Amino acid sequence: MAATSGFKKVFELYVSKIPWTLANKEMREYFGQFGVVKRCLLPTDKETGFHKGFCWITYSAEESLSNALHTDPHVLEGAKLQVQRNRRHQFIPESTQKNKDSDEAL
Repeated sequence: MAATSGFKKVFELYVSKIPWTLANKEMREYFGQFGVVKRCLLPTDKETGFHKGFCWITYSAEESLSNALHTDPHVLEGAKLQVQRNRRHQFIPESTQKNKDSDEAL
């Protein structure tokens, strides 16, 4: 097992197949029913201005992540979203997390 001293565990979902009609606010509200959403990142295409159809939802607690993962299906505006745990960033340096939290506050 890798040492995690100086690192903070991240509770993050990767969500895809998001209808173009949904915005960051709606995603944050929907996934907020499972727990406190720390961050919702819905990237947009620079040329079109529309989002790319996927996002990352970061929770403040593992229980919230678990609640979201155990709910199926996730349907918004008639579309079934694909929801899975983000496996790329399970631990991040604590100093990096502080900077991200202050930049992402909405």
